[in-house]
Amino acid sequence: MAKGYWIARIDIKEPERYKDYVAAAKPAFEKYGAVFLARGGEAVALEGTGRARNVVIEFPSAQAAIDCFHSPEYQIAAKIRQEVADGELLVVEGV
Repeated sequence: MAKGYWIARIDIKEPERYKDYVAAAKPAFEKYGAVFLARGGEAVALEGTGRARNVVIEFPSAQAAIDCFHSPEYQIAAKIRQEVADGELLVVEGV
């Protein structure tokens, strides 16, 4: 079974409240076997418009990545994130 990856590109509007999102998301990430491969750090936009924060999270499968997003645990966190940051989040199936 191929692994699944969240790719998130985020601009944080309220850094102090973003910490609340990180704390709220932790239970969902633990439940669905998330492994952070990239979390913030320096990024260079080679084409298109970059975002300030870029995150890559590995899950055991693409379905686990999707299930994590839709889980009640993560939806609590998502509501916070949507209030304090702008961005995009997608799931990519691994090879």
